[in-house]
Amino acid sequence: MRTTTAPDAPHASDAPGTVAELVARGWGDHRPGLKYRDDDGRPTVLSHHRTAREAAARAALLVDLLPPGARPHVGVLLDNTPEFPFWLGAAALAGAAVAGINPTRRGPELARDVLHTDCRILVTEAAHLPLLRGLDLPGVRILITGTEEYEALLAPYAGAAPGDAAVRRRPPGPADRLLLYFTSGSTGAPKAAIRTQGRLAAAGHSLARHFSVGPDDVHYVCMPLFHGNAVIADWLPALAGGASVALRRRFSASAFLDDVRDYGATYFTYVGRAVQYLLATAPRPDDREHTLRLGFGTEAGAVDAARFAERFGVRLVEGYGATEGGASVQRTPDTPAGALGRAGAGDDLAVIDPDTGRECPPALLDADGRLLNGEEAIGELVNRGRSHFEGYWRNPDAEADRTRDGWYWTGDLFFRDPRGFLWFAGRTDDRLRVDSENLAAAMIENILARWDAAAAVAVYAVPDEAAGDQVMAALALRGGEAFDPDAFARFLAAQPDLGTKMAPRFLRILDAMPVTATNKVHRVTLRRTGFRCPEPVWWRPPGAPGYRPLDPPDLRALLAAYDTHGRRALLDR
Repeated sequence: MRTTTAPDAPHASDAPGTVAELVARGWGDHRPGLKYRDDDGRPTVLSHHRTAREAAARAALLVDLLPPGARPHVGVLLDNTPEFPFWLGAAALAGAAVAGINPTRRGPELARDVLHTDCRILVTEAAHLPLLRGLDLPGVRILITGTEEYEALLAPYAGAAPGDAAVRRRPPGPADRLLLYFTSGSTGAPKAAIRTQGRLAAAGHSLARHFSVGPDDVHYVCMPLFHGNAVIADWLPALAGGASVALRRRFSASAFLDDVRDYGATYFTYVGRAVQYLLATAPRPDDREHTLRLGFGTEAGAVDAARFAERFGVRLVEGYGATEGGASVQRTPDTPAGALGRAGAGDDLAVIDPDTGRECPPALLDADGRLLNGEEAIGELVNRGRSHFEGYWRNPDAEADRTRDGWYWTGDLFFRDPRGFLWFAGRTDDRLRVDSENLAAAMIENILARWDAAAAVAVYAVPDEAAGDQVMAALALRGGEAFDPDAFARFLAAQPDLGTKMAPRFLRILDAMPVTATNKVHRVTLRRTGFRCPEPVWWRPPGAPGYRPLDPPDLRALLAAYDTHGRRALLDR
């Protein structure tokens, strides 16, 4: 692990209080600051100074383009091109806010995101113009990067510097909004979380110190910059530590190692199924020949993190923190495998039964790691202390629900072991109730992920024909693998921590898992179709020893059973 003893590494005593100060600190620094490939695929390197200069030019343009009295919000609908960090820096210098616009949104939903965040300017690129055709965006000026018109707009501001009065509406302060970043939207309409300059600068410094980020590091940004993970956990600590940033336009598992070697990358972040996609690539003899030292993210799981370390020689650090910033869990050296850690500094985290408001008792685990009291130990993770949650933009109902009773409710299920370590057990809407027993989808996923044939796994509830739920799992198999029901049944029987109610009743075999733009499994899509889907479904009828295809006669009989119990309508909800 590198140290932070370099002269220009940040220290607590001189740490800038705003992101604007972090951006301005690049002025005069002619070391490599931003690496990317141009439109023709040629490697390009810009210095920290050049990066700050480009941000200053856009800040000055932004100040002049905003109508008088308009909210200083700019929407950014871009892939990970250099323009994205330029505009993040520009907004910081100008005291404005960036709304990250998700390019996987379509039609009225995309227009809603732009208008909901009161963006008067939308920065995009030619590749995304088809998304905007036919949309009603009154009062929104669209800037198309890479065009002659765009370059002509910027030209008068080429001499702008971060300290110039022309680049800011007023001196930006710690309380100024910088990000309006949407939650992932995998479980409903996205909400725009507010993040201010002061809180973001502090987060950047905290991660830079924790991971010993220094000027010799290169942060590989392959997750989308419209999502908080890439900005808060990758771009910001690079700014705070004086590291370089290397951009990948869109995540590519097959190009990952080549990029890492070409850029000399030392650090990357991941979310969702990115790690599983990397593990699904064909092994190469040179998998360990690279400069990468660390990956930081969420949802890799202990099994795949171990596989990643064994294959690539890179440690993955699992963290927990919402886009909203309301609670954090920090990993310590003594954190057991599978746990996320303990409460972050300043947080008073508790596992609460949302029905009673009481704290759940500690988890009881047997020698095989099986949770013995999940019914009472699993609850929602709540921050009862000082929360960094800064609200949702124009969504008071969602904000009130998140902070009810004066606490910050994460929406995530956890349990706490007797030593105080916190274990993730899924989203609150990932709880299953099978034969009157509450189960958490994430716990079952962690077990199924051990199966060598599985490249990705998702577990979710489908209604039981009589009462409660049944467990359904979607499996994306590794290349060249065919589903072997007998092998899968043997695998399940060999898992010591698989509870009697945890084995999936239904299995959906997919070529690829449906995911959101941030590589999180799109559970809404999976739940909506259930076992009535175009892909092959295997099932284990009650009392049957193994799995067999869910053929048309079986499906008709199963649906008739739903009709008998008056539960057919649940399948359509």
